[in-house]
Amino acid sequence: MLANTLSMIVIIWFIIGLLFAFNVVSRDNQFLWQVERSIAGLLEPLLRPIRRVMPDTGAIDFSPMVLILLINAVLIVLGSL
Repeated sequence: MLANTLSMIVIIWFIIGLLFAFNVVSRDNQFLWQVERSIAGLLEPLLRPIRRVMPDTGAIDFSPMVLILLINAVLIVLGSL
């Protein structure tokens, strides 16, 4: 359940980031800005090692997708035990 919750948090963080990136929501929206910063603070320790290993792709950050794939891989391995 914890792994699924973490995956959902990563997806929510990604969607909020897209809303900001495409100016659907202004960064002046303090509530969403705080939510995005809080989630980023929680996820940064998990994403930082992934970003160090992955090559720089420019504006697109694939580390959240890799984190979700790693979480699912751990769930599959633990499920088979």
